[in-house]
Amino acid sequence: MITSFSNERIRHVAMLQKKAALRAEEDVFVAEGLRLFEEVPVTQLSEAYFTEGALEALKQRGHADVTELLSSGRAELVSDAVFEKMSGVQTPQGALAVVRRYAYDWPALFPEGKAPLLLLLEDIQDPGNLGSMLRTAEAAGAGGVILGGDCADVYNPKVVRSSMGAIFRLPFMRIRELSYCFSTLHGRGVSIYAAALDGAGCFSEEDLSGGCAFIIGNEGAGIRKETIDEADGSLFIPMAGKTESLNASVSAALFLYEAARQRGYEK
Repeated sequence: MITSFSNERIRHVAMLQKKAALRAEEDVFVAEGLRLFEEVPVTQLSEAYFTEGALEALKQRGHADVTELLSSGRAELVSDAVFEKMSGVQTPQGALAVVRRYAYDWPALFPEGKAPLLLLLEDIQDPGNLGSMLRTAEAAGAGGVILGGDCADVYNPKVVRSSMGAIFRLPFMRIRELSYCFSTLHGRGVSIYAAALDGAGCFSEEDLSGGCAFIIGNEGAGIRKETIDEADGSLFIPMAGKTESLNASVSAALFLYEAARQRGYEK
């Protein structure tokens, strides 16, 4: 059991929690928490750390791999105090995994036998929003998510936690500018709609049963004008009262679930 705060591996994990550049350099990310740990595919697991309490909890929850991980040297027991040192949350649950990053290509975003449904994100800054949108995209049956512009790091620990495991299952790609992928999407029969306050039509009145992708923009500034101009159309969400806009993740959910409704919530 590791009981020293100065242990090199403990200090290294603590740095991975904080530094995006280090995560990128080592091609890994951190997944923390009992439930999230249970979602980590064994094939993607680089190393893991548990407290004794978390180890027992995982065994009781039927996670049979934890004992094997310990015996193989891919996992270490740590004291509660040391885990608090390496944790990225206020109330640690005592389970943490260092996970190898994913690499997806275009076919992964287009499941066979389904009309394409994609979420395109531009300049999303809040990690919690980004994680929630990954989670919602998976729940609504989207084929994947494309991140463009100055989006938050998809491997930020808060994004990973907020995704509730979707990051392990939902294909995603990062590109420099969203417009760079428009010709690829059009080639696969996908119509591209921008979510805009002054959109040309109401989102619930558009035919979204065919291949479609929805652009959600920055929480404060919205979608860049040049991106809206290059989209196939813009749609708005009607709002009553004096509310000027909706949270970005709420807007994404409404668009995705309207498309899912029109398709009969196909799985």
